[in-house]
Amino acid sequence: MDKINCVSHLHASQLFHNKFIVVLGDSIQRSVYKDLVLLLQYDRYLCSEQLRKRGEMSFELDLLVEGGCLSPMHNGTNYREVRQYQCDHHLVRFYFVTCIYSDYMKSILEDFRRGLKPDLVIVNSCVWDISRYNYTWLSTYKENLITLFEELKGILPEESLVIWNLTMPLGERIKGGFLVPEQISHKASHLRHDVIEANFYSGTLAAAYNLDVLDLHFHFRFSLQHRAKDGVHWNALAHRRISTLLSLHAADAWGVELPLAACENITVAHPLPTLESARSDVAVMPKRIIWSPSSNDILNMEANAEPPHWQRDAAFQRPRINPYPLWNVRPEMNPYLPYHGSLRNMDTRAPPNYYGDAAYHAHAWNHGPLSNAWHLHVGAHTMTHPHVVRTRYTRHKYMPYIQHRPYLHY
Repeated sequence: MDKINCVSHLHASQLFHNKFIVVLGDSIQRSVYKDLVLLLQYDRYLCSEQLRKRGEMSFELDLLVEGGCLSPMHNGTNYREVRQYQCDHHLVRFYFVTCIYSDYMKSILEDFRRGLKPDLVIVNSCVWDISRYNYTWLSTYKENLITLFEELKGILPEESLVIWNLTMPLGERIKGGFLVPEQISHKASHLRHDVIEANFYSGTLAAAYNLDVLDLHFHFRFSLQHRAKDGVHWNALAHRRISTLLSLHAADAWGVELPLAACENITVAHPLPTLESARSDVAVMPKRIIWSPSSNDILNMEANAEPPHWQRDAAFQRPRINPYPLWNVRPEMNPYLPYHGSLRNMDTRAPPNYYGDAAYHAHAWNHGPLSNAWHLHVGAHTMTHPHVVRTRYTRHKYMPYIQHRPYLHY
């Protein structure tokens, strides 16, 4: 997997243009979020320090909204971390969860119900569920999965794409924050087999609820050299492959042709000494690709359409980060902040209806502190754009164990 075809920064930026992405899960899903945020800005991989860090105040221009280093750091089941990356044309949010359905997950779903509806939800929760709550985890895990999938189907619109990631292979000897010392002796040895069983049930249930299933256990079963020495986490090459698989799934669902490029010239910025595939050479980072979508690009979205204003005007050739700090913005003035946890206590009034109140749109985005940000996304339900695909195409379910599709480069 050292020389693979992967999605580039330019094509990922165009694919997720004006999209709201939410990532839910554990530390591996946090690395998935970080790689997506990095890919939307640069054409390089995560470094070892970025993979190891958790709860930092900022990562590549994102912001820590809740939890993390803002509160005492610990490895308990009530650890919280909410992160968000926002620019003019991308919004990516991450929630750290330790249980697939709990009171905390209910509050996250309330964010979806009362705020912006995400275009793409990437979710996984398994290792914590089957190791920290109940020794006989199977029945509880299945019940929680069914409850979550039913809630998602009831809250999210039909256009939203939900991808359930199956858990990646675990090592024979594992160590991680989800395992307390008294559990290592009697759970660590068979946890990798429990993950396979949990993947079977979660994948089957997700497919039954018409959710997309990305079988990462299948894709990385022969790429164990990219797994960290702790037997749980993975290196930057693996996470770029995950971002490519997620992008291909999203492009297939949205009816977009997504080209892949050889990644042998894009290497890790720093060696990863803690990984099984540690490299001794240090490569120079490639130059950043300027974010400038083209009307005749490979995405085949109205190739002859008139270039939009952000392509004609040089001032819009690269998205700018909003200068207003998120913690100084009232929730009712910024629908991109989650109505979640401590942020919800900032204002007790009921939130406006962002999808039905046209008057609020006009006021909030012409006079509010974020009047210049995300102007295309706010009116996505009333405005059209030649580089944004909103129609969801009928897609056939992909079960990698029983069906081979050679024309898709998974």
